[in-house]
Amino acid sequence: MDGIHFNVRLEEDRLCTLVVMGALADGTKEPVAIEDGFRDSTESWSSILRDLKRRGMRVSLVVTGDGALGFWAVAREIWPETRGRRCWVHKIANVLDKLPKRLQPKAKSLLHEAMNAPTKAACIEAMNDFEREFAAKYPKAVKCLRKDEDALMTFYDFPAQQWTHLRTSNPIESTFATLRIRQRVTKGAGSRKKALLMALKLIEMASKRWRRLKGYELMAELANGCRFEDGIGQRHTDVSMETSKEDTA
Repeated sequence: MDGIHFNVRLEEDRLCTLVVMGALADGTKEPVAIEDGFRDSTESWSSILRDLKRRGMRVSLVVTGDGALGFWAVAREIWPETRGRRCWVHKIANVLDKLPKRLQPKAKSLLHEAMNAPTKAACIEAMNDFEREFAAKYPKAVKCLRKDEDALMTFYDFPAQQWTHLRTSNPIESTFATLRIRQRVTKGAGSRKKALLMALKLIEMASKRWRRLKGYELMAELANGCRFEDGIGQRHTDVSMETSKEDTA
């Protein structure tokens, strides 16, 4: 989930286009919703999610997006079972913004260590290192990181093969890059309707080049309730333990 703003030449307000990208059971990614929102508001996201529900979309297992989205408050009401995932790229940018430039390279290194940690325990330790380094003088940066701590680590409860898709909202951000280039060339569409149509067509064209979700063969296990810890499925482990107990008996 994410939103992107467009300039509209003949109107005062900018267009906020809200976009939902989904992944199917076979790993195929496709645009699910592209709508005109009002400043990324809760009301706009509510309209989109309720429309998706009416169209027959089942509750998603997990959603990744920026922490500032008005989407999250709505999701807790309409999709209470959905796991929320905060984008690490957005989070790192927000944390670095609260530090002086001379400290940002070191801070970025610590944050990337947390983002790419192989286990949840290692991620927590890396965030603890960041806090020990910056808490005394820059408490706002530490608070910004810690407030979404659990949502930043949700991906550890999913297959390791899929982490690259879940850590960030890059799959949708890369598509937005194409839209921004087009807007710079055209200087913005003449109306909100034409701006939205341009976004729709460009995203549809970009979707033809989207890569299939890695580890898509594990989607059925996720849907059937298989638990994952640090990216490793626990079902086979539990079965093997039960078998060992029976053999011992």
